[in-house]
Amino acid sequence: MLKTNKNKVVEMFLACKPGMPRAGAGWKVDHKGNPFLLPGIGGITLNVQAGDSAFGLAGDHIEPGVSCTANMENPNDFPNNTLQLFSCVGNQAKIISGDAQGETGVVMGHHGGSEHVIVEFSRKTKEKMSYEDKILIRAKGQGLALTDYPEIKLFNLDPDLLEKMDIVETGSGILQVPVTTIVPAPCMGSGVGRAHVGAGDYDIMTSDPETVRKYNLDKIRFGDFVALMDHDNSYGRAYVQGAVSIGIVVHSDCLLAGHGPGVSTLLTCATPKIEPKIDPSANIADLLGIGSAAADTNTD
Repeated sequence: MLKTNKNKVVEMFLACKPGMPRAGAGWKVDHKGNPFLLPGIGGITLNVQAGDSAFGLAGDHIEPGVSCTANMENPNDFPNNTLQLFSCVGNQAKIISGDAQGETGVVMGHHGGSEHVIVEFSRKTKEKMSYEDKILIRAKGQGLALTDYPEIKLFNLDPDLLEKMDIVETGSGILQVPVTTIVPAPCMGSGVGRAHVGAGDYDIMTSDPETVRKYNLDKIRFGDFVALMDHDNSYGRAYVQGAVSIGIVVHSDCLLAGHGPGVSTLLTCATPKIEPKIDPSANIADLLGIGSAAADTNTD
C-alpha cells in the first residue's frame, strides 16, 4: 500500500446545495460556425451519471449528477470558493433536508467556469431532490501527500479513493496508474495556464475528428481516470516535456472551439515518474459501485 500522510489530513464539513442550470441569452456558435441552443452546465441532471459516455448528448458542457454550489449569485466568492478548493474527489456528500434527507452521494470533481462541485447521487435520489436541499460534504484530501514519492503531487483526492485506484509501485521510483485514455499534450485546451489546480478543470479538445479517432477520445466516460501527457499541474496547468498528470473526467464533450470533456487534476509530476496503464474499468463508477455500475441503476 502506498505510504501517505493521511493521518494528518484535515477533515471538515462543507455546506452546499444544488445549483440551477446556467444559460446565457441567445445562441452559441460551435467550432464549425453552427449556432446552437442546448442544455449546458448546472442542474440536477436526472438521466446522466458517472460511467455514462461523455459523448453524444444533446447538450454542451453537461455536468453529470448534481451540480453543487455554496453561492449561486456570486460563484467565485466566499463561500463557494472554499467549497471548490476543499471538496475532493471521492468525498461523501449527504443530503440533510427535504424529501431525500439522509441519502448519500460521492464528489466527482470540480468544473471551472460554472464553479460547481459535481456530486454523483442515484437516479432514485435525484428524483426526490429540489434546489433548496442542503448538502454536507465530508471534505478531506487537500494536503494529502505520498511519503515515498515527493515529486508526485496530489490534489483534490480523498485518501480512501487513492487506496482503491490500484496504483502499482514498480520498484524503480515510478508509479503505474490505471487510466482509460492517454491524451497527447496538443489536445489540452481551455484551462491551460490556470494558476492553480485545487479547483476547476481543463478540457480535452475534440474538434479534430482524426485525432479523436486515433486516441479513442470519443470512448471517454464521465468519471474516467485519464492521463494527460507532457502536462505538469504542480503549480498551474502547463506543457512540460516528460511530465504526466492524471485526472478525472467531470463534464461532457463540447461544441465550442477549444473545449471538450473536462478533467479535474488528481496526481501530477513534472518528470516521468507516473506511468499510465490502460484499463477500461479505470472509472470512479466501477471502483465505487456508483452511477452506471450501481446495482439499482435506473435511467428510464
